[in-house]
Amino acid sequence: MCYFVAAGTGDVAGAYQKKNLWHPERSRLTSSGQSPHAAFDTPLRHDDGRPVRAGLLVCWDLAFPEAFRELVADGAELVLVPSYWYVSDVDDAARALNPDSEVVFLDAVTAARACESSIAVAFCNAGGCSQVALPILGPRGRIAPSEGDEMRIVDVDLEVLRIAERNYKVREDMLAEGWHYGHTLRGRKG
Repeated sequence: MCYFVAAGTGDVAGAYQKKNLWHPERSRLTSSGQSPHAAFDTPLRHDDGRPVRAGLLVCWDLAFPEAFRELVADGAELVLVPSYWYVSDVDDAARALNPDSEVVFLDAVTAARACESSIAVAFCNAGGCSQVALPILGPRGRIAPSEGDEMRIVDVDLEVLRIAERNYKVREDMLAEGWHYGHTLRGRKG
């Protein structure tokens, strides 16, 4: 189980159990199964006082755009993805094709999830390639695997999300009556 705990108060604002288990984990861990992805209000505030809504995903969940879309449908603007994803966690055949294949995967997927859902993604990986990705801007504050243990503070202006939505209208389309993929969104608001 992963928890988002508010700084200062220690209150649990959100909780999530990993849904998409990495292949070697399946014999030892239990997926959250069919439970919906749910967003929650954080102590962070917009300039107008509204709370920033966030969602939690864990590690391999990053590979599934459906998880992000369900959180967006529930109002999430920021998705936090803690992980322990080894950048060497592929077989010899994949490493022979590209020794940096996991770095390519993580960079591409983190940026894609931000762009395709007009959302901020904070991928916090103990195994390397941590980064914050935003639509329009792409990855920010990336920590390369070779940089080892490091922490970076990345300023995120959520105005970027409003600009992305104005240009791409992803949320507008998702929340529209009769949206052709609406059946995929259990947490749909609108």
